[in-house]
Amino acid sequence: MTAVNFESPLAIKIRKQIVQALNDFNMIEDGDKLMVCVSGGKDSSVLLALLTEIQKRSERKFTLEAAILDQKQPGFDATAFKNWIESLGVKLNVLEKDTYSIVKEKVPEGATYCSLCSRLRRAILYDFAHANGFNKMMLGHHRDDVVHTALLNLFYVGTTATMPPKLKSDDGRNIVVRPLTYVSERDIEDLAAEWGFPIIPCNLCGSQDGLKRVRVKKLVRDLEKEIPNIYASIQTAMSNVKPSQMMDQELWDFKNLKL
Repeated sequence: MTAVNFESPLAIKIRKQIVQALNDFNMIEDGDKLMVCVSGGKDSSVLLALLTEIQKRSERKFTLEAAILDQKQPGFDATAFKNWIESLGVKLNVLEKDTYSIVKEKVPEGATYCSLCSRLRRAILYDFAHANGFNKMMLGHHRDDVVHTALLNLFYVGTTATMPPKLKSDDGRNIVVRPLTYVSERDIEDLAAEWGFPIIPCNLCGSQDGLKRVRVKKLVRDLEKEIPNIYASIQTAMSNVKPSQMMDQELWDFKNLKL
């Protein structure tokens, strides 16, 4: 495991993109108690590490902890990952809940685990954050996740929606933010390889082939060969919505539109 170099060109680039998102959407305020939800994967780990550097530089005073869910997957071992997180000066809360058995029992053979698994995981993390006084939860979804989700909703659900950079949970107890909103997955992959920190593999969703999200990701990356800025273009479109040129009658009063 190599040392974390916060001054490498790529680390600086991603840190600046995170800071831009934090400022654009007012994700951090003085006095915040932040919980970074880490999975043991590259995205949330890079986010957490760079947030420790941002915390040192920021004029805003906030506290930072991490939380990971031990879902009792066979072979799950957070020892090396926990040591790495603590080397950053961050407390890691390990929440133990056997959602693995529930998902394996409830999901039919051949169906995808992601939906039920994410709902169970989200509920546990939401409850922990609320019970322990965290006023904001930070997730590791990046720009590519945002774009892929928008297309999944468009193709398979029939809605124009995606992962917002900031939202309030349905029950009103939690504010969820996504500081990697402007960061590309490729840059995160490259920085993770550069830093060489321990990764905890997923034996549920990560073990399945043919997921719709995988298909959409391949589609966009194929189109990227012809349209190099396709990710940026789609993300810009999501912040440049013109209700009068859509078809949502809740957003625009077409029936009473007259000269």
